[in-house]
Parts: sequence; C-alpha cells; structure tokens
Amino acid sequence: MKKIHTWLAVVLMAVGLGFLAPGPASAATSYCGLVWGSLAEQNPAMSTASVTNVRTGQHYCFDRMVVDLNGPVAGYTVQYVPVVVQDGSGFHIPLQGNAFLQVTVNAPSYDSNYNVTYSPAAKAELSNVSGYQTFRQVAYAGSFEGYTSIGLGVRARLPFRVLTLDGPGSGSRLVVDVAHFW
Repeated sequence: MKKIHTWLAVVLMAVGLGFLAPGPASAATSYCGLVWGSLAEQNPAMSTASVTNVRTGQHYCFDRMVVDLNGPVAGYTVQYVPVVVQDGSGFHIPLQGNAFLQVTVNAPSYDSNYNVTYSPAAKAELSNVSGYQTFRQVAYAGSFEGYTSIGLGVRARLPFRVLTLDGPGSGSRLVVDVAHFW
C-alpha cells in the first residue's frame, strides 16, 4: 500500500510541475517587449532652439543617439534612406553599416546671430560606437537653412523610435533608439 501512495505522489508531482513550468516563448512576442517599427517618423514643426551636442549610449535592448538642443525641440524627420546626403549640397555621406538612418532636426547648429552652436571636431565620427551592438557610425551631415542632419549607420534595418525629452535646464533632447534585434 505504501508503494502505491509513493507512486501516486510522484505522478501527481510530475503532473503538477508540468502545469507550473513556463511554456515556450511566443514567436509573436517582440524583442525585449519593444513594439517599434522601421517606417519614417516626423514632426514638421520648426524649432527656435539650436543643436549643441550629439552623443550616444548603449542599453540592454537598444543603442541610443541623443541630440542636445539649447531650447525646446520641435520638429524632426528620422527615416531609413539608401544613402545619407549632406544638407544643401546633396553630397553623399559615406557610412559604415548595412542600413542608414538620416536624422534631421528642424533646428540649426548656429544661433540667431549665425554663431556656431555645434561644430564637431571629427564630422565623420561624432561618437565612438565601436563595440555597440547596433550602431556602426554616427556622422555629421551638416546644418543648412535651419535644419541639421546626422547620418546613423546601423547593422541592419532594425526597428527604432524617436522621443523628445525636456531638460536638462531649459534645453531639450531628441532621442533616437534603435533596437538590437526585431
């Protein structure tokens, strides 16, 4: 009789563990819970602020590029393009990577008196992104007639999102996050 009770307990435990164990991950679940896309994002408004800096960072699920402005950020266009072009001239900006995002901030890199507010020392490498999972190169594409463009070379055409954030102080930030995977 003890053997039957022991076997019954073992069978019930095995069945119970089967109900409690997590199932396989769903193919419909996106990477890191991100539900971004890869289509163009834009806001046509013009900013009275000026671009002051460009920087990058790495996160667990995505790489981030931040464009700092000295006032409120207003408009922008972020989209995948076959080639990034320089503002005004149309010259191609060579970039490393298999896909290219052209990030255009509707704000100049100079103030109302045409004093430069952002002039990178190395236009072809605004930030060292070696070792990043998604980013391959960040390059300055110029500032022309109130628009500043940045080329972002990435590993592949991956989902991205665009955010505008207030601060620090009276400044603001345009943030472009590109996911590591789909």
